[in-house]
Amino acid sequence: MKNMTLENIARACGGVYIGSREAAGKEITGAVTDSRLVEAGYLFIPIRGAKVDGHDFIPDVFAKGALAVLSERELTDPAGPYILVESAKAAMQALAEFYRRTLGIWVVGITGSVGKTSTKEMIASVLGQKYRVLKTEGNLNNEIGLPLTIFKIREEHEVAVLEMGISEFGEMHRLAAMAQPDICVITNIGLCHLENLIDRDGILRAKTESFAHLTENGIAILNGDDDKLCTKRVVNGRPAIFYGIGREAKAVRTRDGEELLAEKEIYATDVKAMGLWGTEAVLHIGAESIPVEIPIAGEHNVYNALAAAATGKQLGLTAEEIRRGIGAVQTIGGRSNIIRRDGITVIDDCYNANPVSMKASIDVLAEAPGRKIAVLGDMGELGAAEKELHAMVGRHFAGKGIDALFCTGELSRELAAAVRQCSEKTEVYECADREALMRQLHFYRRDGDTILVKASHFMGFTEIVEGLTGERAADGKA
Repeated sequence: MKNMTLENIARACGGVYIGSREAAGKEITGAVTDSRLVEAGYLFIPIRGAKVDGHDFIPDVFAKGALAVLSERELTDPAGPYILVESAKAAMQALAEFYRRTLGIWVVGITGSVGKTSTKEMIASVLGQKYRVLKTEGNLNNEIGLPLTIFKIREEHEVAVLEMGISEFGEMHRLAAMAQPDICVITNIGLCHLENLIDRDGILRAKTESFAHLTENGIAILNGDDDKLCTKRVVNGRPAIFYGIGREAKAVRTRDGEELLAEKEIYATDVKAMGLWGTEAVLHIGAESIPVEIPIAGEHNVYNALAAAATGKQLGLTAEEIRRGIGAVQTIGGRSNIIRRDGITVIDDCYNANPVSMKASIDVLAEAPGRKIAVLGDMGELGAAEKELHAMVGRHFAGKGIDALFCTGELSRELAAAVRQCSEKTEVYECADREALMRQLHFYRRDGDTILVKASHFMGFTEIVEGLTGERAADGKA
């Protein structure tokens, strides 16, 4: 890793280097927090968890060839050099910020309430048509995962596409300080993490903390159809780039009553749903119009494609490269992933849930052929309005012509009650727990069914996906 010598690492994270002079000038070849991933020349960063203290594995990582370790305590007769720090986590973040500053690379930072991961995949697919891209893998979008992703950047990479997820004020400041994005994409301002962020205005403030860490000529690419984001017409003295569906600009009212327009530079027309197979649309980028096939179902994925197109335009891709990249994107486990097994179709969307993403997934199910079954659970971190927000999703559900609802969870009772109240056609099954739900669903399902599985991560609905398909589902911050 270029410039990542042990002496530079100690200086960057404010630690004390303890080891030989000869080793101080050596560069590490990688940095990890999991001792099982250590390879020769690596830096091991021991994190204290609720059950495991990474410091306990320091002897093991030296035996595996680690060049050095960070440590929050003095080590007795260590097998290699170490850097003494007050907090390994804080040191790791300072080190990621230092390493990012040494890199001659484009960084695209992605945040938003819904669709971050799908947008990240779409942007990486588009940019990959021209550049060598590193992207966030799995759920490494938080204060531990983001620096680990940054540490994977190597000289051959030309662009890094980094996802940033938060749940409280100040967290985005810390993430964006590490990422230092050249382009900041915000997908939307929805209803999530309301326990800490209070309301959508709070979510807007928290997400836009990222603007403070844009590089000097950094650009914000924003969803111009979002009533909160479209108010951010100028970011750090530069016009924001808006995207959305339809050419008509979103009207923005100021405190003085003046009405402004958030003009869209990138927009879609002729949007046509193709059921679970995806969506067709025409993307308008400047003077060019590009017919695209988006191989992921749901209108929300048109927005993801637009964000990718806007990003691609900023980095010099042609219309054909953008079209090809959108068409090549693939779903990943836990996010609108379509699995066909044993005569049924499962929409695996159980990575996480909030009211906006829940309604979008219900809309996708409504387009499916055959009998439609929704398996839904509680949505977490919604604050004082949690019951009403579950009922709101239930009312949305009731108008979609879905045949059956299976649910479990304390809050899902509100969802089920709203469905019963608003729809006479949907069969509603409330189950005591996940195991009871799986048993009842097993007897109810039949060939030709399409089954949506969605809830917040703590509900453990990955086990339902695995039970239906035999495939391991994804584990899964907004």
